[in-house]
Amino acid sequence: MESSINISGRWISYGREKDKEAIIKLLSEDNSDGREVSVIPIVGMGGVGKTALAQLVYNDENLEEIFDFKAWVCVSQEFDVLKVTKTIIEAVTGKPCNLNDLNLLHLELMDKLKDKKFLIVLDDVWTEDYVDWSLLKKPFNRGIRRSKILLTTREKTASVVQTVETYHLNQLSTEHCWSVFANHACLSSESNENTTTLEKIGKEIVKKCNGLPLAAQSLGGMLRRKHDIGGWNNILNSDIWELSESECKVIPTLRLSYHYLPPHLKRCFVYCSLYPQDYEFEKNELILLWMAEDFLKKPRNGRTLEEVGHEYFDDLVSRSFFQRSSTNRSSWSDRKWFVMHDLMHDLATSLGGDFYFRSEELGKETKINTKTRHLSFAKFNSSFLDNPDVVGRVKFLRTFLSIIKFEAAPFNNEEAQCIIVSKLMYLRVLSFRDFRSLDSLPDSIGKLIHLRYLDLSHSSVETLPKSLCNLYNLQTLKLYNCGKLTKLPSDMRNLVNLHHLEIRGTPIEEMPRGMSKLNHLQHLDFFAVGKHKENGIKELGGLSNLRGRLEIRNLENVSQSDEASEARMMDKKHINSLRLEWSRCNNKSNNFQLEIDVLCKLQPHFNIESLGIKGYKGTRFPDWMGNSSYCNMTRLYLYDCDNCSMLPSLGQLPSLKDLGIARLNRLKTIDAGFYKNEDCRSGTPFPSLESLFIHDMPCWEVWSSFDSEAFPVLNSLEIRDCPKLEGSLPNHLPALKRLTIRNCELLVSSLPTAPAIQSLEILKSNKVALHALPLLVETIEVEGSPMVESVMEAITNIQPTCLRSLTLKDCLSAVSFPGGRLPESLKSLSIKDLKKLEFPKQHKHELLETLTIESSCDSLTSLPLVTFPNLRDITITDCENME
Repeated sequence: MESSINISGRWISYGREKDKEAIIKLLSEDNSDGREVSVIPIVGMGGVGKTALAQLVYNDENLEEIFDFKAWVCVSQEFDVLKVTKTIIEAVTGKPCNLNDLNLLHLELMDKLKDKKFLIVLDDVWTEDYVDWSLLKKPFNRGIRRSKILLTTREKTASVVQTVETYHLNQLSTEHCWSVFANHACLSSESNENTTTLEKIGKEIVKKCNGLPLAAQSLGGMLRRKHDIGGWNNILNSDIWELSESECKVIPTLRLSYHYLPPHLKRCFVYCSLYPQDYEFEKNELILLWMAEDFLKKPRNGRTLEEVGHEYFDDLVSRSFFQRSSTNRSSWSDRKWFVMHDLMHDLATSLGGDFYFRSEELGKETKINTKTRHLSFAKFNSSFLDNPDVVGRVKFLRTFLSIIKFEAAPFNNEEAQCIIVSKLMYLRVLSFRDFRSLDSLPDSIGKLIHLRYLDLSHSSVETLPKSLCNLYNLQTLKLYNCGKLTKLPSDMRNLVNLHHLEIRGTPIEEMPRGMSKLNHLQHLDFFAVGKHKENGIKELGGLSNLRGRLEIRNLENVSQSDEASEARMMDKKHINSLRLEWSRCNNKSNNFQLEIDVLCKLQPHFNIESLGIKGYKGTRFPDWMGNSSYCNMTRLYLYDCDNCSMLPSLGQLPSLKDLGIARLNRLKTIDAGFYKNEDCRSGTPFPSLESLFIHDMPCWEVWSSFDSEAFPVLNSLEIRDCPKLEGSLPNHLPALKRLTIRNCELLVSSLPTAPAIQSLEILKSNKVALHALPLLVETIEVEGSPMVESVMEAITNIQPTCLRSLTLKDCLSAVSFPGGRLPESLKSLSIKDLKKLEFPKQHKHELLETLTIESSCDSLTSLPLVTFPNLRDITITDCENME
């Protein structure tokens, strides 16, 4: 992002507050002038902060009240209407779009935008073709008035697309530009002669940044480790300042930042020219590629190559060559996504020259220079290899990298893959990622003796050739989401340099024999315990360098508890997330003691942060689970532990934030032992717990012995499908914001005292008593006559001002809203099976936008819509008397 910086995930703006306010004002007002959707272009020179300003606006909480939804779309220089429309649909839905017909894409987008008030940001739009823009804009007309499109673009494009006045973003003032520079340069706040001199030189450097925050960021990051006066003077007096942009292809400031990079960082940065513009890349993924290309210095003092790579990466981030992506992604692992600013990408591309080649589609017409050593592509056509001359030009390739996004690459040509594998003998990186029709590899793969990185993720491979195990230099093998791959080659133990084995999303049933030989292995998604000594759990003992997340499956195959000891889990201090799983076919339920002993001996190191246990058939949990020495543990999940009648003492885990308990089928009571064990009677129980959910507990009857000090920061409590639960709930939860109780039909309890509660959901739990409605509650969903009646009574007594959404279901009694009117703050109302509801029809309800009525209101014969002037969505079902 351009005119703001990220400190610990928080964006900080310099001198853009007035710009932000002005844009938000344009988005808030009705400036359509009778036209369909308003388009607001933000224009300014490269690096001035257009994208950053758009992001500051996009993330402003006030927009939540203005628009039904919003979406962010990176467009980039290649303006293809079909491609951009697909990207918009993917941004709106959050799912891949497989349509390739523009008419069908338009229909799909129209359906998503229909009758919605939306904000769509199109970042970096370069088209000057009015016809293309009109085609792209066509589906937006289905939105309602005051919908907005916000663009970051250049002047010529703005003249084509705008429907309101263009917003011109000027350069930062010298003062604000200095703030950006000083923050990135980490100048000491201490006043001394050296600092004063550096400030004087720095302010002269900032003057040459021409008010561009990206330039100030980049130079500040470059100088954060150079606090000697001579070094700063060298930057100030460099000849590169005198180059024109046409001479160095990008603004001289960025060229200067690159010029002063250490050599090892230069090649790492230029390698990223293989990525398309605006491409989101993952930190660990790029480091593995650098490793494969031998870009990383040999580690010293017991460090790993990966740690060296992380140091390089963080250094480039601190110098603003990479920036955190604004896209929110969730995944099984805590991955970090980054992008390069367009100008940084241009810099990398210009520096890559003929040595690096990026192609949108490899095909028959693709021309590759004989100097090219690193090749990436977004689409692949096997006709690329039809010409024998092509093979001759690419035979010295080091990199063959697929960077396909949301599209499956056809790869049915067996001859093509044989040519690639057998002719490109110098490859270090080979990626067939997303080649969905690739179902096998040729045996000749074993001849690629220099190969260090192989990615077959999202392919259809069913088996891997035995020759693969000849690749002794292989460091990374990615098989993510290979849904047909049921086993690994039997000689995997020969891959002695393997660091990273990604097998998540594969149905591999057991590990090959001798995995303990892979003692350099750092990443292993899961270890499926085999039934033989050679692939049993003790093989984990040799994998002493594992780190990150690990799942151990099929623990029912451990026949002796001593085998579990040989896994040496306590020695694996770099594993921060562990999941222990006994499969559903675990028939050893009678050998309780064995399972208890196995779990006792699988005790992880005290550095563990997340622990999950599933399918355990022991009758009790080991004492180590509640040990306060696990001071880093923040997440704990217990599932399908059928024979445990007691929970472990978890209340003394000082950092535990999330606790999930489900399907402990013999547990009847949660008592004082849950909060504190016999050895520890002091301290607040669950001091850090924020989320607690308890699901599917068929025998749970009593939750007793509440500690009044427990759960001081609990903000989410969910209890579902506990049909025998009769006892009370905790009576005081001061931080609780969300409470859900479902299918607990015997539960007789008052709601906890929870002054901060915002969301209340009580379904099929009719004996829960609601005596008062919290003032801050925003969402209520209740089911059953007593609950509906008590909510209506509470609304009558309190007249809530924060209530936004109300859902009422299944009430036989006659109920009505107080004074014949809805709560004034209500935006969404859903009622179902309320036969005797007296529906308010006389007073206007200005804020109501969504109304759903199902099988309700026998007396309701008409609904004057003038009562709801801002209603957008209405659904009426099975109301037989409605005329």
